[in-house]
Amino acid sequence: MTSDDDDEDLATEAGRDEHVAVYLRFRKVFGDASTRSATARKRKKNKKEGASVPFADGRDPHGLGDVIDSLASRMGWTSPLARSGLLNSWPEIVGFETAEHSTPEGIEEGMLTISCDSTAWATQLRLMRSQITTTIAQRFPDAGIESVRFVGPNAPSWKRGPRSIPGRGPRDTYG
Repeated sequence: MTSDDDDEDLATEAGRDEHVAVYLRFRKVFGDASTRSATARKRKKNKKEGASVPFADGRDPHGLGDVIDSLASRMGWTSPLARSGLLNSWPEIVGFETAEHSTPEGIEEGMLTISCDSTAWATQLRLMRSQITTTIAQRFPDAGIESVRFVGPNAPSWKRGPRSIPGRGPRDTYG
């Protein structure tokens, strides 16, 4: 006689108690630790160490920041992300007052170009060049910034425009 037959006998002995019959049906459907099949017991014995086990070491979920960082490093996105982070945090690097008078224009071949409101601000930032490059190297090492160039406002060019003429102009008529 099997345990299933015993469960049915218990249900008939209990009479018409429906809760006992429901319990026994659930136990039959979902199983009981003591009534596992022989194959389930074999699987438990043959389980190898180091196999994929829930709640084992190394199975904890990772934070989103860690996942994005590993993805960016695998795909080679760390340098462009560092460069855009540098351009966005320019006010924090040089200070908010200085950032009002200077704007990072772009990065080409390791050179960061900064456009300034006046030549006086460009000169002031040239004097602060070592401090700025040190801060950039510490906070954004993946950006690959080797040098910083400060540019003042562009003066008008007399060589181009609708009224310019080729050559030296009126200076060639002396003497």
